[in-house]
Amino acid sequence: MESIEVLHNPAASRFEARVDGGLAECVYRMSGAVMNIVHTEVPPQSEGRGVAAELVRVALEHARAQAQRVRPSCSYVRAYMRRHPETLDLLEA
Repeated sequence: MESIEVLHNPAASRFEARVDGGLAECVYRMSGAVMNIVHTEVPPQSEGRGVAAELVRVALEHARAQAQRVRPSCSYVRAYMRRHPETLDLLEA
């Protein structure tokens, strides 16, 4: 996997990475201490390279560091968390 630099853009409520084809993003909405991750998108040219997984990994790492809970409204994030059971403790109760 190529190195992917993921940046947190709190003003836009998203984690983002510049990749072939443009901007990949993991968009969230905060509700108190709950990060509701609503959408993850990667340009078609960069699909299959682990970009979405890296975006979500960084978003979940951020949530953990900030003592936030996660509501995975995005189907990709739900699937990622099922594949990575070490993240399930972040789920909103």
